[in-house]
Amino acid sequence: MKIVQIDYGAGNVKNIQFAFERFGFSPILSSDPDEIMGADKVIFPGVGEASSAMKKLRHSGLDRVIPNLTQPVLGICLGMQLLCDISEENNTRGLAIFNQQVKRFSNAVKVPQIGWNSIHELRSHLFDGVRENEFMYLLHSYYVPLCEETIAVSDYEIPYSAAIQKNNFYGVQFHPEKSSVAGELILKNFLAL
Repeated sequence: MKIVQIDYGAGNVKNIQFAFERFGFSPILSSDPDEIMGADKVIFPGVGEASSAMKKLRHSGLDRVIPNLTQPVLGICLGMQLLCDISEENNTRGLAIFNQQVKRFSNAVKVPQIGWNSIHELRSHLFDGVRENEFMYLLHSYYVPLCEETIAVSDYEIPYSAAIQKNNFYGVQFHPEKSSVAGELILKNFLAL
């Protein structure tokens, strides 16, 4: 199985690579459109700030490649947020795969949310074998509101989308590569889609 991690200079690629290697897979890190389009599974990681990440995607032309992928794609953290229409983070236009606006938590809570939080209302094969209220590791200031595409919920100030899905595109706000056994199970389930 050919797994490609999209390389655009805004991802925690080593942790994701190590997670897959623990169960026998070696993802390729690439920014080459042909290699990405030829993958069986695509990982779209993301750490950092939305507008600079989108500038990198536009500069490389990957902003036109990603929305046209037909194989399973997993956006992680900022990668999930960039799959949406727009983010309140510097009023950034995303890839418009999900018709959603990414919002910032209010100042009524500590921002960013850092640490372990439970996920519930799991509605996808991505979560096969994962218990309701399992804890995942999160680090984020922005979130996708609950919507028709929500496949998992978490709560911090308000309920929000811990994961979303539309057709072959999946997004998780948490970091499965840092979420112990349950996180690895989600990555395995993604490979099995």
